[in-house]
Amino acid sequence: MSESTIGDVLGTIGGHAPWSKAAGWDPVGLQLGDPDRPARRIAVCHEVTETVVAAVEADAVDLLISYHPLLFRPTTRLVAGRSPGGRAFRLVTAGAGLAVVHTSFDVATGGAADALAEVLGIEDTTGFGPVGAAESIKVVTFAPADSVDRIAEAMAEAGAGRIGNYSACSYRSEGTGTFRPDSWARPTTGAGDTLNQEPEVRLEMMASRSAESSVVAALVSTHPYEEPAYDVYDRRGNDGMLGRVGRPPGGTTLRSFAHMVAEVLGGSVRLSWAGADFNLAAVVPGSGAGLIEAAAAAGARVLVTGDIRHHEARRAIDLGLSIIDPGHARTERPGVAALLTLMQGTGLEVIDLTGIDPSPWEGVQ
Repeated sequence: MSESTIGDVLGTIGGHAPWSKAAGWDPVGLQLGDPDRPARRIAVCHEVTETVVAAVEADAVDLLISYHPLLFRPTTRLVAGRSPGGRAFRLVTAGAGLAVVHTSFDVATGGAADALAEVLGIEDTTGFGPVGAAESIKVVTFAPADSVDRIAEAMAEAGAGRIGNYSACSYRSEGTGTFRPDSWARPTTGAGDTLNQEPEVRLEMMASRSAESSVVAALVSTHPYEEPAYDVYDRRGNDGMLGRVGRPPGGTTLRSFAHMVAEVLGGSVRLSWAGADFNLAAVVPGSGAGLIEAAAAAGARVLVTGDIRHHEARRAIDLGLSIIDPGHARTERPGVAALLTLMQGTGLEVIDLTGIDPSPWEGVQ
């Protein structure tokens, strides 16, 4: 049996939390390292802090898997020092690759949003709050029926037709194409200098923006026509949902629910009161201020999330939405625990660094 590579580990993660479902702004996936290198020992952390890097240096691993990104913004240098680039330099020097899950794991079934809802006893959940995935395209062409399978296969090999954990996805519909060849044209079918009508199949496949050139090249090279007609459309869709909304534990009041959130997640919480009505609860791990309107529209009357500022809380109250804010990191901890459990199921040796708290804040009595 061949040993696992870093790429194999990424494939396992992607099978549970498809990378394509991450927010378009989020640098998920392999940030440092070689996907072809062996992955015998891996470690899991919440965030790549100085303490986490020191642990990796002291107990070498092949791949560090972090919930939070390390290199969140483009950088032109990796130089030693107390900075994201400095920590990246130390990981490279230690021979450790780095993979990041973040919003791809937030939206996944069994990921961070589901884990937060589960530990808080919220049931019958549904997703809300589209994540806004990376730019994508739809490529459409028209071809004889006996050529469509070959074209679709070539486009899929070039990167088209993937939706989450499904590949070779396409849509096909039958119709009629018309054309009148010029005298110097060499049509595959039809007569010259006359209007021809030919049965054709419309083939549609989605692809990432980065795969556009290779997908179009595959289409043109396998199409039987001298001048294949094709269209490339900008698109968005198939977004993952960042939040969950569902029924809170039976018999709880808003205030008792807030006390339960504090107990389950540890530490104190902030509560903004919009009224005692309390039938649906929403959760967003991390920073959920951008989903206040979406939570209210989903019917929630309380939102559990972190990093809520004064005016955002006031806006929520105006919408009839109470806020329970336990802080950024604490709302993510159930998801980080789920990530650790996922990796422990791979059969690889897993070092648990999730207990290293990434929060920059300390309480003062």
